[in-house]
Amino acid sequence: MGAIIAIIVVVVVVLLIVFFLWGTYNGLVRSRIRVKEAWAGIDVQLKRRSSLIPNLVETVKGYAAHEKEVLENVTRARAMLDNAQGAKQAAQADNILTGALRSLFAVVENYPNLKANENFLELQRELTDTEDKIAYSRQFYNTNVGNYNEKIAVFPNVFLANMFGFQPAEFYEAEEEARQDVKVSFSTT
Repeated sequence: MGAIIAIIVVVVVVLLIVFFLWGTYNGLVRSRIRVKEAWAGIDVQLKRRSSLIPNLVETVKGYAAHEKEVLENVTRARAMLDNAQGAKQAAQADNILTGALRSLFAVVENYPNLKANENFLELQRELTDTEDKIAYSRQFYNTNVGNYNEKIAVFPNVFLANMFGFQPAEFYEAEEEARQDVKVSFSTT
């Protein structure tokens, strides 16, 4: 009778350990999936913004053709963002594009007719909307990265995370200068 109780206790303990490991592993996998999903949200918004850039450049080009260097910088920065791999490269490329867009909008200030152009105003609205969505997506992504990184770093998850090769995810960080929003609103004169 005592042997049967000992066997039952051992089986229950083994089952508890198996369920704990199973639950922990699945929790880590779910967190990693949330990080990937959040990254996809940023990627969608960055691609949306990137698709607006050629129309914006063409609209500005019609009014400010002699501002060739500024327009080329925006185009180069867009290409860097389109070719970025991972959060760190995308953040760096996004910072460069943000700076290039700032320069472009500074140039636009010199062209009152452009600021009143309906195409430009619509692109401005879309870009503002996209910038808001990018900011939200960054925040959502970084929250998920923080939760995931915490899960793989805390005891006892750290042992299982190391055993199955869970690696910390990179935060999407803006450079200090790029933390400022791109100003895309103009007064019409």
